Amino acid sequence: MAVKKLKKISPIRVMLVDDHPAFRKGMAALIESEPGLEVVAQTGDGREALNLFRQKKPDVVLMDLRLPGVGGVEATMAIRKEFPDAHVIVLTTFDMDEDIYRAMQSGAKSYLLKDTPEDKIAATIRAVHAGEQVLPHGMAQRLADRQKRANLSEREMEVLQHLIKGRSNKEIGASLFLSEDTVKAHLKSLFSKLKVQDRTEAAISAIRQGIVHLE
Repeated sequence: MAVKKLKKISPIRVMLVDDHPAFRKGMAALIESEPGLEVVAQTGDGREALNLFRQKKPDVVLMDLRLPGVGGVEATMAIRKEFPDAHVIVLTTFDMDEDIYRAMQSGAKSYLLKDTPEDKIAATIRAVHAGEQVLPHGMAQRLADRQKRANLSEREMEVLQHLIKGRSNKEIGASLFLSEDTVKAHLKSLFSKLKVQDRTEAAISAIRQGIVHLE
């Protein structure tokens, strides 16, 4: 009787995008230790991520959110624009609503923190490769809550950046070439969108949600 040859299952091919070499090395070792997973490409440059994706055609991308120059959200959008079926998992240190929202809006299929247990990272890679969208517990509700808030305009974001640095309305106006009355109008709109009462609450809320980041 003829013996049937078992069909060899191809491993899931993973690309890592993270600007910390030590983290990339550790993550690569973790992935390679898992059956059915392999790392086919690595880079610490968001701008290079698209070119590398074109060359290697990975099944899943692990994308750091904070990258110098072109960030993780922008890199994900660039990849998804050219390759709509690309599977991207955002893996980051930060657990902030705005970061989560922007990552998922860019087309990422999952958002995991870098201290996520190793077995869960591997399981998420497999699930996303299978076409699932994977979010940590409670994150779907946080995304729904974020979607209810109006986006800040580009000018409001500029005003907010100056506000968290403790600048007065006069200083903000001088930096942005606006009158103090115009700055006050932008602040009023900004307070309304953030559902806060004053400058201090606005700064705390914006930092806590990840709308702006302290460098």
